[in-house]
Amino acid sequence: MSAKKMNSLQAVNAALHQAMAEDDKVIVLGEDIADREGGGVTGATAGLSTKFGDDRVKSTPISEQAIIGAAIGAALAGYKPVAEIMLMNFTAVAMDMIFNHAAKLRFMSGGQSTVPITIRTLTGAGWQTAGQHADHLEGWFAHTAGIKVVAPSNPVDYKGLLLSCIQDPDPCIFIESAGSLFIPADVPDDLAPIPLGKARVVQEGSDVTIISWSSQVIRCQQALAPLAEAGISVELIDLRTVSPWDKEAVLASVTKTGRAVIAHEAVRHFGPGGEIASTISEELFGQLKAPVRRLGAPYSPVPFAKVLEDAYIVSPDQVVETVKALMA
Repeated sequence: MSAKKMNSLQAVNAALHQAMAEDDKVIVLGEDIADREGGGVTGATAGLSTKFGDDRVKSTPISEQAIIGAAIGAALAGYKPVAEIMLMNFTAVAMDMIFNHAAKLRFMSGGQSTVPITIRTLTGAGWQTAGQHADHLEGWFAHTAGIKVVAPSNPVDYKGLLLSCIQDPDPCIFIESAGSLFIPADVPDDLAPIPLGKARVVQEGSDVTIISWSSQVIRCQQALAPLAEAGISVELIDLRTVSPWDKEAVLASVTKTGRAVIAHEAVRHFGPGGEIASTISEELFGQLKAPVRRLGAPYSPVPFAKVLEDAYIVSPDQVVETVKALMA
């Protein structure tokens, strides 16, 4: 099987090229995404307008409502739009379109209308972009019936999950997190779409289960070696899809280990980890060897000052300390 070494942004670009070549109903729209404007702020759409033309690759005005509104209309007309909202905080501007229209039209039409749009959006702390540019807001969308929420952590998953989102009949939020964008991996040329809602076991273990997604998976991986040195066997699960989340895989793992830690970059307060922790506690009450623990960001906007931003993010050391405390 042939493969290319690429980072996650290049994997997004490869997925878009593949999807557009295979299906002429796939179109792309967003701010500055065409080649004459530089192929997107991160270069993720570079080459698309040159290869597929301006009819299928549309640079839009700076209007998130217009981008999502146009994508919904195109989806209802039979297209498969991939709409780029440059930064996740800016989805707030289009929340009416996403929440009241994209997510609900299947329900409100009795299943007669589907909205197969994919909303690509970038976020994540660590780059000093501060409070209006770096929030992980997957909890907003996971709380919304009718939307799938996807949060990959590595280039293979970026490509495979994006291919699945584009072909899905319902709206998908595809979260590109800054901390996972530039770590390269070998991505198969003929990679098949990776099913949504299926977790990946990063490492098998027997003492404690760590559940994570997006960039936080990478920080959890950095905690594995010191935990192994301490004699603790960790099973690390990359959820990949926040909604629908792979409840069966998580419960099977925690049934085996008896302990669970959920770690995410999103604010801990009312975060997605609370839903997962509640489900584990309800389903496995009496089998757990310790209370389920959650790790997340403080109840605060993302700070600008580097020293504060570093403290804001859940670090590998925090993961290590939490797991050791759980074992004790």
